[in-house]
Amino acid sequence: MDGNGAGGDVRTTWTLDEVRALHALPFADLVFRAQTLHRRYFDPNAVQVSTLLSIKTGACPEDCAYCPQSVRHDTGLEREALMEPDDVVARARAARESGATRFCMGAAWRSPKDRDLEKVAKMVEDVAALGLETCATLGMLTAPQARRLKQAGLDYYNHNLDTSEAFYGEVITTRTYQDRLDTLAAVREAGIRVCCGGILGMGETGEDRVAFLHRLATLDPHPESVPINNLVQVEGTPLAGTAPLDPLEFVRVVALARTLMPRSHVRLSAGRSAMSDELQALCFLAGANSVFYGEKLLTTGNPDTASDRALFGRLGIRPEPAGT
Repeated sequence: MDGNGAGGDVRTTWTLDEVRALHALPFADLVFRAQTLHRRYFDPNAVQVSTLLSIKTGACPEDCAYCPQSVRHDTGLEREALMEPDDVVARARAARESGATRFCMGAAWRSPKDRDLEKVAKMVEDVAALGLETCATLGMLTAPQARRLKQAGLDYYNHNLDTSEAFYGEVITTRTYQDRLDTLAAVREAGIRVCCGGILGMGETGEDRVAFLHRLATLDPHPESVPINNLVQVEGTPLAGTAPLDPLEFVRVVALARTLMPRSHVRLSAGRSAMSDELQALCFLAGANSVFYGEKLLTTGNPDTASDRALFGRLGIRPEPAGT
């Protein structure tokens, strides 16, 4: 894949020193570089609009320190069993009517049981029949499970690396970094496109953020979608009370992701509800071109659809057509 973009923009051979040097550029220089690349590969005034639904909530055995769905954290979250396919399709239809072109289904599992996977496969088939792109995040997958989801028509699978390998053990101990890479490999092998990113503001260092993006940018091929989350602090999780990330550093990471992975959609994911319109506008300028529509992201708040439409109107942004 190295050198297959215009002027060799799209590379999977980035060195850590190269990524570190880009991250250290003056803010305006980095954002200008990112915006230039963004215009080369995308319509700069179009944003992909997706909706995320929690199809099974809470009681997850993992110990991810940021997550209110972990059974190990007392956050007051009510457990909800796996939804029925008809109910999911009704929500997908509503999302489509609100302007979403991709529908993502998330389940709080360490890894899905095969009987549950069959229900999810039915959801995927039915949502795809509505003309929506489909995405799922269900935890770790085996190779046969990934193939089953591909057979059902799944377009994207989300499985985040979350942070750098060095910092990862400070946040999660119940599954390894390699476990995550193995799931990504199974998904790729099955022919499903990859959605993979991480979370900023968990107490990691700038070097951790550099190493995290370096790992993403050296996956071959790059993830087609790269969600960049700003930590949503939930009372009862170990990361509640963590010092917030400098907003300009968040923009810098978005610009770095766009520079390293010019063909990927870079998504403003969790944490948008705490962002000002001005901060979101800077992120779009830095190359972000995907958002989640709707009032909830799994179990945490998100700007409502009317607010997003108003912001898009002020910025001259329009939803990106499906399949772009």
